[in-house]
Amino acid sequence: MKKIAFIFPGQGSQAVGMGKDLYENFDSAKKVFDTADMTLGKSVTTLCFEGPEENLKQTVNTQPSIVTMSIAAMEALKSQLDIAPSAVAGHSLGEYCAMYASGVMSLETTLKAIQKRADLMGETKGGAMAAILNAPDGSIEKALEEASSSGYVDVANYNSPAQVVITGDESAVQKAGELLSAAGARRVVPLAVSGAFHSKFMENAGNEFSKFVSELDLTNAKIPVYTNVDASATTLSEDFRTKMPRQIYSSVRWTQTIENMVNDGIDTFIEIGPGKVLAGLNKKINASVKTYNIYDKDSLESTVNALKEELCGV
Repeated sequence: MKKIAFIFPGQGSQAVGMGKDLYENFDSAKKVFDTADMTLGKSVTTLCFEGPEENLKQTVNTQPSIVTMSIAAMEALKSQLDIAPSAVAGHSLGEYCAMYASGVMSLETTLKAIQKRADLMGETKGGAMAAILNAPDGSIEKALEEASSSGYVDVANYNSPAQVVITGDESAVQKAGELLSAAGARRVVPLAVSGAFHSKFMENAGNEFSKFVSELDLTNAKIPVYTNVDASATTLSEDFRTKMPRQIYSSVRWTQTIENMVNDGIDTFIEIGPGKVLAGLNKKINASVKTYNIYDKDSLESTVNALKEELCGV
């Protein structure tokens, strides 16, 4: 029997037009978009379908838009196939979709929480981030230690064994990048971001968010959510209340999350939301697992057909 996990992408996966054909073809998806527009008091629908890109890529808009589109895609999937995942996870903001999928928060609460998170993160300026591709073993830790003489620098995302994102003071991130290039990293790619996400630059945002989260209506998860801050299966509502603010300024342990899910028996992943970023990372983390994608009507239909064959022997 296959053990399936739903996984949800994070910031950077957005694209103008995302979710439009799901909205037009599935009532369950349309309902999610309509609820987002009403709950947040702005047209998430317009941002997703028409942009412009300049508006969509602003953190305050990106985060609620990706969450809305991803949840809409999941609801469309569930309307076409009776499927229950054994576990869920999400990359950074995608964790909010995972919490929704596991019943921790209602749709309205999820939308309000991600908008507040986006507002706080969007207000935090300063710092830089860079993606490091194919760095030699041990070189990341060494470069960060050496570059810390130029300022604060840390790991933002452990995306895969071949990709780590660093974050911190601009000078220290630049210095670490130079050291890693010299050490043999294949590429160092500065990221176009408004601030140093998943770093101590975000601690004030996390503290403010903690006050907001303390008032949220959260329930225990019906299925385990593997959380970014520690890559561990989480079900208790109070654990989510603690981890949600911490996640803003802590490293995203995505490699470890996927490894732990596979070790716990997950053999099939369904990436739900815009793009195919997580499927690409999965290939680098563990090439033996199967990852399906749902990001539009066609990919939904092909995934549903493939899963019916696998699950039902049709």
